[in-house]
Amino acid sequence: MEAVARHFVGHCSSRKIPVGHMNKYLMVGIGGFIGAIARFWLGGYISNRMGTRFPYGTFIINCTGSFLIGFILTLLAERTHWSPNWRYLIPIGFIGAYTTFSTFEYETFRNIQDGELLVAGLNVGLSVVVGFVSVWLGVITGRTIS
Repeated sequence: MEAVARHFVGHCSSRKIPVGHMNKYLMVGIGGFIGAIARFWLGGYISNRMGTRFPYGTFIINCTGSFLIGFILTLLAERTHWSPNWRYLIPIGFIGAYTTFSTFEYETFRNIQDGELLVAGLNVGLSVVVGFVSVWLGVITGRTIS
């Protein structure tokens, strides 16, 4: 990874960017690419399996993303010997692109517009409660493994 960053920095214009600084952006970009692909694939897969009346795909992605951020940040905090690049790759890049909170908000708005107040309320209530429980379980799992 560092060799790629050096190559890129060597070919930049007159403004030099430190290699360590470039690593952060590369790690976020790689994680974001993988997270966006995972979100797109999983959301489509779940919608095809379960239908689209309730936004199951977004709900499941938000809950698994909540678990992952609790789990990964706990591991990274307690295993300080790991490279800081993991913080850029996984929680910022991957999970940042994987979770779909803005989609959650839009789908809830559309449910309200369509008069589906019960579905909108369930989506908000379940996402907040199950998402919080998922973060909590991720932290517990991370501590158990540490």
